[in-house]
Amino acid sequence: MKKLSLAALIALLSFGSHANEQVIRKSLAEKLAGLPKVDEVRPSPMPGLWEIRIGSEIRYTDATGSFLIEGDLIDLKTRKNLTEERVDKINQVDFASLPTKDAMVWKSGKGTRKIAVFADPNCGYCKRFEKALQETKDITVYTYLIPILGGDSPEKSRAIWCAKEQTATWQNWMLDGKAPPKTTAACDDAAIERNLALSRKLRINGTPGVIFEDGSRAPGALTAEQLERRLQPQAKS
Repeated sequence: MKKLSLAALIALLSFGSHANEQVIRKSLAEKLAGLPKVDEVRPSPMPGLWEIRIGSEIRYTDATGSFLIEGDLIDLKTRKNLTEERVDKINQVDFASLPTKDAMVWKSGKGTRKIAVFADPNCGYCKRFEKALQETKDITVYTYLIPILGGDSPEKSRAIWCAKEQTATWQNWMLDGKAPPKTTAACDDAAIERNLALSRKLRINGTPGVIFEDGSRAPGALTAEQLERRLQPQAKS
């Protein structure tokens, strides 16, 4: 009898949650013209507050969808930014699924710690981050070329990818400003288009886009010290 009552309670709570979701979706659609597709509606950690997810962006509303809140939800007891934690979880990447065949790979020392970097050859922040990578020990770096900045980024990316020594050509350009040699021979550069498609899928909208082995991300260039701090948990695990 207790089992039946418990099951009934769970079903009732589930129904209530689903009913609220439908009410919220309907209300927001009616009140906000041009609202992008809402991917998910769910209760937030704060009682009475509901989370609205659009892509990787988080908003909040009440149970009737009458109010919309933009901003971070902070747990004052733990001092945790719950919105930031949620966004990080949404954006987490399965590192093992990344197509390493489409990346330029180099390592320092044993290369125990791994990192993926989506970069444009004309990105100044990428050049700064490349210098930080050179100062980092015991690391394997997978660099995915994504020419998204316009200008001659596509031509430079192709020249680097098609070079006989890809990594050396990349580093010569990023670290020393030595332009990659022009490519005249036929070259399979389809990996660049695949990288662009992958970056869109992963919602990497700027460079450098950094992904760590645990699936977490870091938007923008990190200093060598910041990078080392992010890599330390990986070394411990």
